[in-house]
Amino acid sequence: MKKSEKVNFVINTLNEIYPKIPIPLDHKDPYTLLIAVLLSAQSTDKRVNQITPLLFEQADNPYDMVKLSVDQIREIIKPVGLSPMKSKGIYGLSKILIEKYEAKVPQSFKALEALPAVGHKTASVVMSQAFGVPAFPVDTHIHRMMYRWNLSTGKNVKQTEKDAKRLFPKDLWNKLHLQIIWYGREYSPARGWDLDKDIITRTIGRQSVIKSYYKKSTRKQSGAKNETNK
Repeated sequence: MKKSEKVNFVINTLNEIYPKIPIPLDHKDPYTLLIAVLLSAQSTDKRVNQITPLLFEQADNPYDMVKLSVDQIREIIKPVGLSPMKSKGIYGLSKILIEKYEAKVPQSFKALEALPAVGHKTASVVMSQAFGVPAFPVDTHIHRMMYRWNLSTGKNVKQTEKDAKRLFPKDLWNKLHLQIIWYGREYSPARGWDLDKDIITRTIGRQSVIKSYYKKSTRKQSGAKNETNK
């Protein structure tokens, strides 16, 4: 199968499985999305969605957020991890939004990435999901899928993003990156992976990954038989 055929197979399969795709992080506007995405670094969306209602109950806009101290923010967001850095970032960016942008989230990659604790991935998610600007934010799921599907080398997320943007049509990026995230979670996770359920990897996947999977499965089955025969 040619690479273009693989790309079309991915697009068509994901559209069949996820004709409509929900945004994983709960939010009501660009500001609450920005805060939620910042909090999601090295945490799970599920955990973030449990914490953001507690934070947003007290402050769901920059003006209310700067009324809290960094320590108060930190106390609320502790369960998501990296709270010292994230609390400073949330307070700092909220202050900058008030001072420079009339308390509104700027609609440019450059301005977003200049905010405290906001990296390229966070900026890409906000530009894509809040403002509809084509972007392809790469998280661990997309990085894993692109490697398993043999569509990227898997060297780093920067290269994976570059490959994804080169291979997939720009008008599909915003929907597609969410579809891949959900697919990675539900059909091709890092742990507890069942290749029989993972139709995309099974069909177009990197041969070394598939061989490694079956090798491990054989070892597990052999070990289970040995335990039974003891």
